[in-house]
Amino acid sequence: MVRSTIADVDLEAVAHNFRVIQSFLAAEPRDDGSGPPGIVAVVKANAYGHGAVPVALALERAGATMLACADIEEAVVLRRAGVRAEILVFGALGVSDVSGVVDYDLTPTISTPSAGKALQELAVRRGSRLRYHLKIDTGMNRLGLRYDNLARTLPDLLGSPNLELVGLYTHFATADMPEHPLMEQQRLRFEQARAELAACGIRPRVVHAANSAALLRDARVWYDLVRPGLLLYGVVPPPLASTLPLRQALSLSSRVVAVKHIRAGETVSYGARFVAERPTRIAVIPAGYADGIDLRMAGRGFVLVRGRRAPIVGAVSMDMLMIDMTDIEAYPGDEAMLLGTQGGERIDVREMASAIGTIPWEILCRLGSRIERVYSGQ
Repeated sequence: MVRSTIADVDLEAVAHNFRVIQSFLAAEPRDDGSGPPGIVAVVKANAYGHGAVPVALALERAGATMLACADIEEAVVLRRAGVRAEILVFGALGVSDVSGVVDYDLTPTISTPSAGKALQELAVRRGSRLRYHLKIDTGMNRLGLRYDNLARTLPDLLGSPNLELVGLYTHFATADMPEHPLMEQQRLRFEQARAELAACGIRPRVVHAANSAALLRDARVWYDLVRPGLLLYGVVPPPLASTLPLRQALSLSSRVVAVKHIRAGETVSYGARFVAERPTRIAVIPAGYADGIDLRMAGRGFVLVRGRRAPIVGAVSMDMLMIDMTDIEAYPGDEAMLLGTQGGERIDVREMASAIGTIPWEILCRLGSRIERVYSGQ
């Protein structure tokens, strides 16, 4: 059985977006005459709410040779589902069982000295040599070896006999803020770190830095690989704009389950925050904050019914929300589109995020586990 509220994920749209990004990268000539950068397809956080396993398999079919997850546990789920592409683990290793790196053939990130020690000890126990990517903190001040302290942190790591540095990367804190100077500062700091490594005779096979926003903004930071996340799912990071022909991969729909008539002056839902100014038809939609619908949507967001916008009124409840359908001739059973296209109208994730003062990443990632993901396209 499928509940009324479902997320329809178009896997062909994900594959299409992957190919669009490939074409975009190939159209920009490189100063050194090299070919276009490769793509690390980011599928962390359950593929941004879309469903990690189906999305990862679809990307692999589309030609993705490297995926990226937040932690070992996410990567293990993909391996057990049959994903064969290389999987880069972004996150810290301190709270995970690092043996999963060997058991499931994963590529770890070393972003702290303790992670390097843990992987060296694992490699000695298993009698193996482990490949890893090194993360440099150039200003995010989250994970990574500080760019200005490498003289102290690198020697022990590079001297580890069982570890092989194959990748080097950083992460931009303000790639989606075109006026902020930090991205350029981070780029220069990363170049400084690369030079320090080169002075030690270390030249990693691959270098990468660009997330979706940086990919769109500056070809200088494409390096050998780029790491699109949001773009793969058809969403351009706000406030940036793009002419890329992306397709939003996820739509969220439900059904009208009840219609009530209330009199002028009567209220709707918890807190009695909505007061009807006229005789009003209220429709009930079985989707609430337990499904990831933000409380702030009340009075700010819309739902499409019969191709028209119906405002969300009253407090969003745990399991349902209410919309004002006074001017729409609709009935129980009619489709209610929360994200997607209906008739000539469209509500996309950027609009929803903007309405409540948040970001598209949060809207997608917080979609609840009880929302059935229905897959189409592949």
